[in-house]
Amino acid sequence: MAELGPEEGRALCEALEGPAPTSVRLHPQRPCRWSGAEAIPWSPAGRYLTERPSFTLDPAFHAGAYYVQEASSQFLAHVLAGEEVAGKRILDLCAAPGGKTTLYASLAGSDGLVVANEVNRQRAAVLADNVRKWGLGNVAVTVNEPAQIAVLEGWFDIVAVDAPCSGEGMFRDTRGTGRVEREQCEDMCRPAGGDSARSVEDAASRRIADIQYLHVQPTGKRRVAGGTAGRSG
Repeated sequence: MAELGPEEGRALCEALEGPAPTSVRLHPQRPCRWSGAEAIPWSPAGRYLTERPSFTLDPAFHAGAYYVQEASSQFLAHVLAGEEVAGKRILDLCAAPGGKTTLYASLAGSDGLVVANEVNRQRAAVLADNVRKWGLGNVAVTVNEPAQIAVLEGWFDIVAVDAPCSGEGMFRDTRGTGRVEREQCEDMCRPAGGDSARSVEDAASRRIADIQYLHVQPTGKRRVAGGTAGRSG
């Protein structure tokens, strides 16, 4: 927290202790009762909800009419706004649970292809289920190490890496206590490394367009960004 400074640190604490807004991203081809809800400024298909319903009891959720996704994660739509994505071949290297994968699928369209890769088989099963619900038919789910995908060097138009982060977002108080137990903090703050770090390096060295979402921890951000910058050309 000291590394953030007093102003940013205070803003982070206030945001994490406050209520989390509920937001969804609408399917591009299916009707949804929230189409008239408040729009997320940076996401054309994003909507803020005034309350959090029981999504698992909603048939429209299981039919893929919308995807429950935080507004901050939907900023990807703004990042890609200036890119020609329709009809492109996209590799989502760290794809689970599928929020950004389904967004890529919507942007790529019927003439495009999204390869959604997840190294963890359990998480890949969740990814595949969300892809099936979205139902656009232009996504292939794979379970491979980045080194195995390297044989396709130069084949993808876009390589997206949502690298596993340190989990600061999990510090949000969801129990109304205003605090998180020390044991939880220690578990959530364990530094990422090993396969995660190699995934970023492997993808960055072979990318045409590399989109990175890095955590707010300054030390980690400098390390990962610095490791990829020299390879980006």
